[in-house]
Amino acid sequence: MQWYPLRLSAPVQQHLFGGRAIAEVLGREGLPDGRVAETWEVSDVDGRVGSVLEGPLAGTPLRDLVREHPEELVGPGFSGPRFPVLTKFIDGHGALPVHVHADDGATALVGVRAGVTLERLREALLAQEWDAVLERVPVAAGDTLYVPAGTIHSFGPGTLVYEVQQTSDVLQHAMAREMSDGSPVPEERRRANVEALLRQTHLDARVAVTDSTVPADDDGVRRALCCEGPYFVLHRWRSGHPVRVERAFTTAQVLSNVGPAPVRVRAGGWDGELGRASSLLLPAALGGVEVEAGEGGLDVLWSHLPG
Repeated sequence: MQWYPLRLSAPVQQHLFGGRAIAEVLGREGLPDGRVAETWEVSDVDGRVGSVLEGPLAGTPLRDLVREHPEELVGPGFSGPRFPVLTKFIDGHGALPVHVHADDGATALVGVRAGVTLERLREALLAQEWDAVLERVPVAAGDTLYVPAGTIHSFGPGTLVYEVQQTSDVLQHAMAREMSDGSPVPEERRRANVEALLRQTHLDARVAVTDSTVPADDDGVRRALCCEGPYFVLHRWRSGHPVRVERAFTTAQVLSNVGPAPVRVRAGGWDGELGRASSLLLPAALGGVEVEAGEGGLDVLWSHLPG
């Protein structure tokens, strides 16, 4: 197969906490009217599987590509039922629900305060007294929070986030209202939700916060390692002037443009534009890519498997 960069359909979530920042701040085009909470850039989650939008593979679901070409798409030695990484843009215009992901100027609530017992945590969650039991961490533009599974967390209001995680839509929230429309959660179900959350919570989980401030390389590009864990890695490359960069790789890459202008992408004989707040999935078989930024400069994110 002749591989090329894959532009995928991106499911949109219009939860209550969303706003218009993905369109108005990041410059994403083609979004529906009204609040947009999340765009799932590369997704192989049940019910929200992205499909290829153009080229010879147009219309092919990502899951089919993973099953039929696991090593060419994801990387040597890979086997699995689905693409292992999920990436999103998230607009925390309002505060997100306080929640936990199970094992499979702004601030963020991340982790349980030292010394808080499970019983005290239960009481505070039911009373929605978040700051009494959770750590509130100040965050600034460019910061990265690495949140291990089992860590209670939330962010917003007024935050715009790029999220990379293991492919899963398993989470448990403790809020009294639904994310979709703000309707009340029946009290019996809310208490059951809190109990389910507590069963997945690691009281001693701690979050690492890093920024992407690094010296520029000889070509004027700042190449920052934002986070690195057992399941995914995230880099950010930035430059304030026109530049052409190359990147070699052996595992699939999700390239997302968070800069002020479109960039040019060339790989495997493919040559195309990557718009603002948009993403491409680069199959492992490509082995490398060239990205060219014009007068607006370069600001891109690379997320990928370790290795």
